[in-house]
Amino acid sequence: MAASPNKVDLLPGDMGSLSRTIPPALPNTLFVLGPSGGMSVAPDVDFTLVFGRSDPDVHVCVGAGDGRVSRRQGLISRRSSRWVLHNTGRLPIRFPRSQLVLGGQHAELMTGYTPLFVVSSRQEHLLEVRITTPGATRPPGSPGGSAQEDHEAETHDDVRRELKPEERLVLVCLAQRYLRGEPQPQPLAWSQVAHELAELQPDQHWSAKRAAHIVAKVRKRLSTRYAVPGLTEEEVTQPVGNALNHNLITDLLVTTTLGSPDLHTLNP
Repeated sequence: MAASPNKVDLLPGDMGSLSRTIPPALPNTLFVLGPSGGMSVAPDVDFTLVFGRSDPDVHVCVGAGDGRVSRRQGLISRRSSRWVLHNTGRLPIRFPRSQLVLGGQHAELMTGYTPLFVVSSRQEHLLEVRITTPGATRPPGSPGGSAQEDHEAETHDDVRRELKPEERLVLVCLAQRYLRGEPQPQPLAWSQVAHELAELQPDQHWSAKRAAHIVAKVRKRLSTRYAVPGLTEEEVTQPVGNALNHNLITDLLVTTTLGSPDLHTLNP
């Protein structure tokens, strides 16, 4: 289904994946496709595309049947000459290379095909995005899937992890690159965590060993109490490196135990 200049068009659910189907359109036209259909938006139209779980309230439905996905999970709008993704929901949105866009954050979308994933503890929900480049053509498509029905139910939280104030402070410091939405983030080094905490609380005698011990206790507790996978050395491939802390941070983000507003604890 083609998008015409100065027009917003609907995309059928059976048009096939945007990774293979490239509808003819103006350069920089936005295409967004969920399991039950989608929409195209020309680059010169003043229009904000909204996606989420509640079909009647959004332009593109994604995550239907999963009450953890927000009814209005996010939006895509034109800013200057770029399309920009805004996460307005609770769950993170993951780019293909593991960059997480948390609630309240935004990220620019590149031209070409980009699969986005709304990350729920139940599953990751695919939202396909394509921004056309000059000379795009449309090969034959293939049938698509259908959405489940659960649009109007209340949004359910995942089981947020219980954290003591001291644990939360250390984990926010450790995970600050994730909370700021940096691409391909990694946990801070223990020495840097200790240095920043010592500056924040000079009378608390922070050290790398103390911070690491606190986080190790959290990993053990979450592994036992919530059966969170990938938090023990036996569960990850050697060398361990940052894998344990990366898995811990990912769980805390997906369950919305930590979020970008927590960064204020590092700058009171």
